[in-house]
Amino acid sequence: MLLQLALGSALLIISILIGAFSALVMELVLTRWNDWLLRPPHRPKLMIAVAGVSLWVLGTITVAVWIWAFAFRLLHVFPTLEESVYFALVAFTTLGFGDVLPPHEWRLLGGMAAANGFLNFGLMTALLVEALRHVRLGQVDARRRH
Repeated sequence: MLLQLALGSALLIISILIGAFSALVMELVLTRWNDWLLRPPHRPKLMIAVAGVSLWVLGTITVAVWIWAFAFRLLHVFPTLEESVYFALVAFTTLGFGDVLPPHEWRLLGGMAAANGFLNFGLMTALLVEALRHVRLGQVDARRRH
């Protein structure tokens, strides 16, 4: 049990650090493109920002799923990488089909992966909303000044 908690905690920390680094990079990218985003026409650029940030968030979550999947595979929790990825994705999205289950001695990792997914989706959704709010408010403010 302590080994599962230690490994799960390490994976959670790694995932959180990757999410934090991803947020920092996304902020730097948006800052670099800020002047362009604020110039008219606004709506097409807002659509580009929505698509770009959404793909960025999806990529960040995908990286976290793969980290869990590789951990499951390296620990021989599942016999194949495909099964490891499938379980990590199902756990991360808290879908919980239950058709693929880890062995009894590794089942705590499944719950920790689900908690990590729940946290990641919440944080990444907040990041998505904040980034788009920042772009849109900047566009509205730029329109008022002209």
